[in-house]
Amino acid sequence: MEPYPNGYLSFTMEKHLESRNVPMEDALRQGAECWNALGSREKREYRSKYQKRCLNKSSTSRHRRQPEKLKRMGSCRRAIVPKCTRKPRAPACKPRSSNRYSRKCGSMRSTRKCMLKKLPEGMATDVKFNESLGCSDPQTHPVLIIGQLRHLNLLKFSHLESKLSPRVTEDTFLNAVACLHPAPTDKVSLYLDVATVAALPLKASRHNTASRAHAITRLVKNHVLNVSEESVVLVCERENLFASACAVVRAFPLYSRKTGNLLASNQPKQSLGCGDQSDGSTDSVRNVVNVEFVLINKDGGIESEPLTEDELNCLNETTRAIRLTARIVDMPCNEMNVDHFIQAIEDVGKELCITPTIIRGEELRERGFGGIYGVGKAAAVPPALVVLSHEQKGAQETIALVGKGIVYDTGGLSIKAKTGMPGMKRDCGGAAAILGAFYAAVQCGFKDNLHAVFCLAENSVGPNATRPDDIHTLYSGRTVEINNTDAEGRLVLADGVCYANKDLKANIILDMATLTGAQGVATGKYHGAVLTNSETWEAKSLQAGRKSGDLLASIIYCPELHFSEFASAIADMKNSVADRQNAQSSCAGLFIAAHLGFDYPGIWMHVDMATPVHCGERATGYGVALLLTLFGGHTDSKLLQSIAPTDEEPPSKRLCRD
Repeated sequence: MEPYPNGYLSFTMEKHLESRNVPMEDALRQGAECWNALGSREKREYRSKYQKRCLNKSSTSRHRRQPEKLKRMGSCRRAIVPKCTRKPRAPACKPRSSNRYSRKCGSMRSTRKCMLKKLPEGMATDVKFNESLGCSDPQTHPVLIIGQLRHLNLLKFSHLESKLSPRVTEDTFLNAVACLHPAPTDKVSLYLDVATVAALPLKASRHNTASRAHAITRLVKNHVLNVSEESVVLVCERENLFASACAVVRAFPLYSRKTGNLLASNQPKQSLGCGDQSDGSTDSVRNVVNVEFVLINKDGGIESEPLTEDELNCLNETTRAIRLTARIVDMPCNEMNVDHFIQAIEDVGKELCITPTIIRGEELRERGFGGIYGVGKAAAVPPALVVLSHEQKGAQETIALVGKGIVYDTGGLSIKAKTGMPGMKRDCGGAAAILGAFYAAVQCGFKDNLHAVFCLAENSVGPNATRPDDIHTLYSGRTVEINNTDAEGRLVLADGVCYANKDLKANIILDMATLTGAQGVATGKYHGAVLTNSETWEAKSLQAGRKSGDLLASIIYCPELHFSEFASAIADMKNSVADRQNAQSSCAGLFIAAHLGFDYPGIWMHVDMATPVHCGERATGYGVALLLTLFGGHTDSKLLQSIAPTDEEPPSKRLCRD
């Protein structure tokens, strides 16, 4: 009987085996009725007991009836390869497959299922970075090799022999690489479905990342097998190491509430932490994906030096940050409201030995934070401004990262349509990215002052909700006439950036938000939009986007032409534009800048990432890698320093990268 850790099929098959004289159809029907009669607690206990039995490689009932055969197999049933595949048997395990087993595994896909110990669908996965290639047999530890075709052609079989031997020969590997014709990607199976080589797109334009990060994520998502342990080998240049690693991490989100997921039933809502072990599960059994690198130097040679401890530490902390960010964005509001978000911030602060500053509820109104208070006052859970501060002696810069944390956006009284509201749990994506980036930056040794400002609220409908025509006084002292309660993100961010300027004395302020749906129209699904008062930092941010894989595209900064869209007859400004066809994303950013003042002497950057925050129905963790790269020169990490943006190359030299 094959293991089915979700419980139902395993239970019914056991009932069939217990009743050998009863026809299979009747036995399975009886098993299904018994399963449906069980309570949720009994089902959970059965799943847990059955999974432990599978993972401890205990014998099945059929093996108990065949002790001599089991002895010859060495308790390794998955090492049997059916006759129908006509593949040579493994030298360490040579049992003759029975007809019954051959009939059961009559295809290449079913053969793979027989060989590999498959864990429950949706089970959380650990991503582990190794300093060099380890030795493993693809029959038990599948391997996916990914690289650009020009890099794969530089490889010799000896470079990957430790991952492919003894299942793949040199001729097979070389022929497979020769067969790759990416358009845009391509893959060739080296051994059944458990050893695969894949080629990335041939071209990357000047607005794309040279790492082809988005293609890496798609390949990993589509070709990992969800088994107990497997490997992804990335063949790339050292300058693309960070972006390629982050691309793999994005393929393995943490959050799941599928009932087939054994972790979900034991997962406390409030337990977030900021690491891979943060799912709150009491079960230590998890999938492991080993990520390993073959690095190509500038001369076309293969680097023999393993990854350094500094590089491994940077990759591991970035992994934890990206997965924490994606998890917060994926969680629905009943599990990630303002209280839960504050708890997540406190958990991160506790790990970093930082106590957050929290201003919430009526204190916001009393201290003049009219934007945050006005947006969140109708919700059952009061809004909050939360600040994490990392301060260093002798710091040369004070950098403030301000995140929009709208845990759910109904649109307020200007309520969204029924098809426009689902997915609004992701409106806290900016604050989630700031939290992840702050954590990783401090862990990588941030050398200057760094502040993370979280503007948290739920834009809800209720008796106390802000009405269109209401006027709020924001922390800047400026008055805002509300003409659209669904334009709430700019209100909370305006308070946040003013606090960063007035109270934190930051000379570099970056706000990040899922601000406008128009961003996806302006810059697309993969590129966030950057708006800034500094041309130098605009170039740096674009360069950081290409080097990190979190792509950016600049939008127009022209307040003298666009800010008039917010003109009000009775207040300093309105909160939504008069003409939605006039550079809407730029105007939304200018509203935030207006509360700093267009004559603000420091650096101000605004990143609108409403669309890149998710891909399909899952969060991407967008923003963490971007911020770490943009401010990498302020850390002790040599890896981040090596990819931190420098003086931008002239446009004439930004040729198509092949």
